[in-house]
Amino acid sequence: MKFHTGRGPPAGLCGVSFSTRDGWSAHMVRANVRRNSLVGLTVLSLPLVSFAGGVPTTVIDEVIVTGRLDRLQGTPVSASQGVVTDEQLDLRPVLRTGELMEVVPGLIVTQHSGDGKANQFFLRGFNLDHGTDLATSVDGVPVNMPTHGHGQGYTDINFVIPELVQAIEYRKGTYYAETGNFSAAGAVNMRYRHKVDSPMFVVEGGQDNYKRGMAAASPEIGGGTLLVGLEYAQIDGPWVLEENYDKRNGLLRYTHGAGKDGQFSITAQAYEGDWRSTDQVPLRAVRSGEIDRFGFIDPTDGGSTHRYGLSVDWNASLGKGTTTGLLYAVDYNLNLISNFSYFTDAENGDQFQQVDDRRIYGGEWAWHRPFDWQGREQELTTGVQVRHDDIGKVGLYRTIARERFDTVREDAVKQTSYAVFSSLDTRWTDKLRTTVGLRADHFDFDVDANLAENSGSASDSLVSPKLAIVLGPWSKTEFFFDVGRGFHSNDARGTTIRVDPADGVTPAERVNPLVKALGTDVGLRTAIVPNTQFSVSLWSLDLDSELLFIGDAGTTEASRESERRGVEIAAIWNPIQWLIVDADLAWSKARFSDDDPAGDRIPGAVENVASVGVAIDHPSGWFGGARFRHFGKAPLIEDNSVRSEPTTLVNLEAGYRFAKRYKVSAAVYNVFDSKDSDITYFYESQLANESEPVEDIHFHPVEPRTVRVTVSASF
Repeated sequence: MKFHTGRGPPAGLCGVSFSTRDGWSAHMVRANVRRNSLVGLTVLSLPLVSFAGGVPTTVIDEVIVTGRLDRLQGTPVSASQGVVTDEQLDLRPVLRTGELMEVVPGLIVTQHSGDGKANQFFLRGFNLDHGTDLATSVDGVPVNMPTHGHGQGYTDINFVIPELVQAIEYRKGTYYAETGNFSAAGAVNMRYRHKVDSPMFVVEGGQDNYKRGMAAASPEIGGGTLLVGLEYAQIDGPWVLEENYDKRNGLLRYTHGAGKDGQFSITAQAYEGDWRSTDQVPLRAVRSGEIDRFGFIDPTDGGSTHRYGLSVDWNASLGKGTTTGLLYAVDYNLNLISNFSYFTDAENGDQFQQVDDRRIYGGEWAWHRPFDWQGREQELTTGVQVRHDDIGKVGLYRTIARERFDTVREDAVKQTSYAVFSSLDTRWTDKLRTTVGLRADHFDFDVDANLAENSGSASDSLVSPKLAIVLGPWSKTEFFFDVGRGFHSNDARGTTIRVDPADGVTPAERVNPLVKALGTDVGLRTAIVPNTQFSVSLWSLDLDSELLFIGDAGTTEASRESERRGVEIAAIWNPIQWLIVDADLAWSKARFSDDDPAGDRIPGAVENVASVGVAIDHPSGWFGGARFRHFGKAPLIEDNSVRSEPTTLVNLEAGYRFAKRYKVSAAVYNVFDSKDSDITYFYESQLANESEPVEDIHFHPVEPRTVRVTVSASF
């Protein structure tokens, strides 16, 4: 790697230009440069080689520091994409692994159950449940699970080891040819590093019997580098019913080659988790004193899961361009026990079990070719993606204290998707560039159900055009216009269903296999204010009328055509060398767009989000970070007569590095001991002492003020 300083000062916030081995450029960077070493790096806008289902394997050959952050660089296609690297992630106090993803402006990550269950996501006016319209991947390997036992697009990233994450790349909207299923609201790729600078050990401890250890090393073997990472954590949490979350994680990655000669990596990953759940609880039970705010209704809720993965990725020169490739295989299992309505069945209770047992196989290949046409710079990207989910069992069962007594439905499903995509970047003049993209997707579904009437096959295809126009810069300001089609797939079981599996008689309506979304984005980014980068985006997203498959019931439920509009603002300020301040604000308006007397509000659509952070990395050895995070009210039913309350949290971390090898820090989460909620629902439930169901707010509280201490060492 080469490192050059320009005319700007040798320290402080700098504009950095990356030239990569494949001819792409990665720009729009903020960095702390101290004694010719890059110690803090965050890319705000980065056109990736391959992303969110692709192979993020760009290798930086050269870094050119061009001065303080007072100019625009790079070729992003929208104001809604970016990358955050590990140096900034290290300075964010994070209570749960999933909260790493909150580096995406406007994204809120919460939990409504045990920590071993997938997180709940909110973005751009969506309650995304566990990931329906947020495509998530790790090193290009998709995380979202279609036709999942609990929820379509289920996204569990508990297998990620935070210290080994090198960068988080995000793209919001429907404007990128490389992103497909589940990416209507956005796409996020978490990218692991290939090595650590030296062997490292991390030990953490805190309240509520929190214990965690992590070890990593990367010895040189056979001309390459072997990265080894191990993690173990045990968490009880503040709950009256101790969570007893037991988490075991391992990562092996062997990398050979670098630079213009190409690179090859093979990665093995293993994760196992077991836990007991305190799900959302009814407000009336807390107000009456029947249970504590952190109490429970059903003491036997919980789950277990595993994810074992193997992937191979590579990049190399091919003709006058470069090629990237990825192959992956995943063994996944989830056994989840839940009870959200308690005793509407007075005799047996309402507990149910959801099972998902599958193997996933897939890959991607892409080719990138820069060229000139009539004196204009061009970049052609073309590629293919394939994924096959072999779901041996996806089931829904009724249980009492985890013991099955009835099968609602049990299926074996095979689902395969194929995609081809291409994009052409053209710089027409110094003030005008365009990106034109086209994507074609085809899905095949085959369902073998326990009820013969619900078995069958289905297929669907969709073509998605994309367009981005970028104007400028003028006065260090660029303007963006983006439009594109996106989609999410529906559960395969909903594409072949004929009767309600609960009684085997009532007719059930089939879902549309692929649900189209149309997005637009008008934005700008500017560096006109000294030492500051600022971006704003006005966006819209329309979803077609659809039917949803409800995993908790094993059947379909009608939904409606919807439209969402919003504004997002992001700013970053580096007043002095060792201090960075960032702020993100987002407002959204989500409505059903058809006429219905029930109302036009979309339940769970959070209307505003705010995040402000401070990161400090002082030359004396002191470091730390603080974050203010707020998400506002949301309607809980269509007529807006019941609404959730806003949630505001402040997290703080401070520490000291000494002897160049050791680091000690303390973090305080929920500094002001907020009594707010992670999530709120409104529905009917029935307690044991009630004679009939009652409509009520059900909530999962934020964790109280919590202190954790971390000690780490490197050798």
